[in-house]
Amino acid sequence: MKTQTIIAVLLLLCMAALTSCKSGKPTDNTTAEIDMAPVKFNADSALALIREQCSFGARIPASEAHTRCGDWIVKSFADLGLEVSEQKTTVTAWDGKSLPCRNIMARWKPEAQRRVAIFTHWESRPWADQDPDSTRHHDAVMAANDGASGVAVMLELARSLDKLNPNVGIDFVCFDMEDYGAPYWGSQTQDESDWCLGSTYWATHLPDNYVKPEYGILLDMVGGMGTRFYYEYHSRRYAEEIVARVWAAARNAGAEDFFVDSDGLATIDDHVPVNVHAGIPTIDIIGGSENRFPSTWHTVNDTPENISTEVLGAVGQTLLQLLYEEP
Repeated sequence: MKTQTIIAVLLLLCMAALTSCKSGKPTDNTTAEIDMAPVKFNADSALALIREQCSFGARIPASEAHTRCGDWIVKSFADLGLEVSEQKTTVTAWDGKSLPCRNIMARWKPEAQRRVAIFTHWESRPWADQDPDSTRHHDAVMAANDGASGVAVMLELARSLDKLNPNVGIDFVCFDMEDYGAPYWGSQTQDESDWCLGSTYWATHLPDNYVKPEYGILLDMVGGMGTRFYYEYHSRRYAEEIVARVWAAARNAGAEDFFVDSDGLATIDDHVPVNVHAGIPTIDIIGGSENRFPSTWHTVNDTPENISTEVLGAVGQTLLQLLYEEP
């Protein structure tokens, strides 16, 4: 996650320039009768998956922990019967380092022509540059919430798909190199292009025969204690209909207390290159409060002890409900 920008300021500056008006709240698509998803999301299992990722250590790019955890993600999806592939390349980071980049893709029902994508990033930030203790700023982030939580929710969803049996195929994509953006002491770019390196590469190097999903959902920091989810600016800009559908699914799933009917931040996150370069309407379910990221964001306290099964369950059940409602 990148520099956080308060949405109220951006709305005043940017809304008039949009080609379609985004004033008001997303349309409510709920109906009188709710057909509930027949599968219950297992938040305890998701927490165990977060702990397992963190057991490798901080998954810093080019580290042994990064390699081992990547192998574990590949095996975990494959063991669930999904078709797994990897997109490997080398990217140049803000500090001039050439670093391996490993995007991991898993497909459920790869033969299906109608598809939905769920995205996250899986690596750890090398610097806890937002920690209250400045002596810890060069320590790595364990990334229980900011990385591992999205992967854990994905794997639990994948475990449930055969029973849920939605009417669409699912693409799970774990992006690498999202969180290697320059710290405050580094060479920051004006356009924040030093972030989201893995998703930018993925979005600009799709295979010619790739069946594009109808829409995508990015999961970012979806397990922190006290987390709530607000409308993210770029999500409404590029995919307001999907925002409305997700928030309606949250209400149908009984998770409306976690998905707040209010605007939040504008965030340069992996959904931006997916929208801009791949042309896949994608929203960001990103945790925090109305105008800030979670208190553990980019700190040494982003550990499994600060993860909430209630938050994980709210996100997981919302996504199960959304997929179950696919026509």
